[in-house]
Amino acid sequence: MARILTIDDERAILDALARVLRRDGHEVEGCDDPLRAKKMDLARFDLIICDVMMPGLDGFELVRAIRDEVDAPIIFLTAKVSEEDAVVGLGLGADDYLRKPFGNAELRAKVAAHLRREHRQRTHALSFGAVRLDMGAKELSVNGERAPLTPTEYEICEFLARRRGQVFSRAQLREAALGWDSASDDAAVSMHVSRARAKLRALGADPVATVWGMGYKWQL
Repeated sequence: MARILTIDDERAILDALARVLRRDGHEVEGCDDPLRAKKMDLARFDLIICDVMMPGLDGFELVRAIRDEVDAPIIFLTAKVSEEDAVVGLGLGADDYLRKPFGNAELRAKVAAHLRREHRQRTHALSFGAVRLDMGAKELSVNGERAPLTPTEYEICEFLARRRGQVFSRAQLREAALGWDSASDDAAVSMHVSRARAKLRALGADPVATVWGMGYKWQL
C-alpha cells in the first residue's frame, strides 16, 4: 500500500483516480486546489499524480515549485497531445506522464511500476572517486554534497553506474528507469539525462558520457 496524492481541479477526475487506485489497496488523498496542494506536507506521500491544466497555478508551475522538496515520483496527467509539452513537463522534474483520457489498466500499471522502483531494496553504495551513489538512501553525492536529482534522474544514473563502461540506448534507459509500459519517448529520456548531467556538472562531476549515435555510458 502506498500513500498517493492526486491533484486536479475536477472533482470527478479525483474521484475516478481514487476508485481505481484504492482497488490496489492504496491510500489516496485528493486535492482540487493547486495552491493548497503547494502548502501541504508533501513529504508524506509515496507518489503524486498532478494534472497540468488547472486554474490559478498550472501543474507545470506547481511541480517546478515543489520538486526540490519532494523525493517521490510525480506523474503528470495531461490532455495535451504535443510531445513537446510532455517533454517540458519532464524537464521541470516530473518522472512520467499519462495522457487523458486514460484507461484504468494503464493507470494502475504505471503507478505500480513507479512504486516498485521506489520500494526496491538497495543495501550498498557505489563510489567513483568524488561521486558516490547511496543505494539505501537513493542519493548521489559529489564530494559529500547531495545532487538534487529526481527519482528518475537518479534511477538512470544508478542503472548506468552499475554497468560502468557499457553503452545503453535511450530505449533501454527508458525501460530501465520508467518501465516498458511508460508513455515517455526517447526525447523524454534525453531530457532526464540532460538535467541530471547539468546538476552533476554544477557540483564538479561529469560521469555520464554521450556515445553519439548509440546512447549513454557511465565513464568514471
